[in-house]
Amino acid sequence: MTARTGSVARALRVGLVQMRCAPDDPAANLAKAIAGIEDAAVRGAELVCLQELFRTPYFCQSEVHGRFDLAEPVPGPTTEALAKVAAARGVVVVASVFERRAEGLYHNTAVVLDADGRQAGVYRKMHIPDDPLYYEKFYFTPGDLGFQSIPTRAARVGTLVCWDQWFPEAARLTALAGAQLLVYPTAIGWETGVRPEWEDAEHDAWETAQRAHAIANGVFVVAANRVGAEERLTFWGQSFVADPFGRVIARASSTEEETLVVDCDLALIEECRRGWPFLRDRRIDAYGDLLKRFRD
Repeated sequence: MTARTGSVARALRVGLVQMRCAPDDPAANLAKAIAGIEDAAVRGAELVCLQELFRTPYFCQSEVHGRFDLAEPVPGPTTEALAKVAAARGVVVVASVFERRAEGLYHNTAVVLDADGRQAGVYRKMHIPDDPLYYEKFYFTPGDLGFQSIPTRAARVGTLVCWDQWFPEAARLTALAGAQLLVYPTAIGWETGVRPEWEDAEHDAWETAQRAHAIANGVFVVAANRVGAEERLTFWGQSFVADPFGRVIARASSTEEETLVVDCDLALIEECRRGWPFLRDRRIDAYGDLLKRFRD
């Protein structure tokens, strides 16, 4: 990496709200999330990210038709409440909502509310898992809005959601759209008491994959995870921010609720891309097979 020459620091203070979710009380969870946003704003945050599906416990551990009643429209009551606090505090908010788009049509949706309370953009989760205790295909239709860079007062924000974290194609396309930060509302953990010998490796893989996205694309990565035990899952917390070098510059507790506030120097994006010009050296003429499921 070349020495830093002439870069002017452009500080952005980012907040991540890591919390436990009370069962059967979406209003209490919304109030806790708002308190976290306000805490981060008082500490100078300009952009605050909430965890995936923060209004409720992670309900995808089983397939229950009645849980569709948890969904709401976008815009709707949750986004309206968050828009008020965004405007009052002058912060950008990234919020994950169980969206009811139409009768029988639901999405796992990240909404970006600008610092004036205006809805700046919407992203619908593209990659939908279907694994034991993560039965998301039962609840969510895959997103149809593509990978985006959403301009806000704070920065150009690329919202992705949880399972999207594992896909380099999603990170790349979001970065190519102009995002300065890849922001991942997340709900990930372990099946409680099962295969504890794998826990460190699973967490390390999750964090390493996202740090690689930061490096390969020369962007910041912001991952806000939930924490605590819910039914058969224990969420591992450890919300973090990685800079464009892939360095973890802040990480939350593995067991406790926490609101992180992290300074990000956006000038590092250009510095990294000058020294490691991966975008320049991409062979876009040779990547056609990426459109195939598997190259036989």
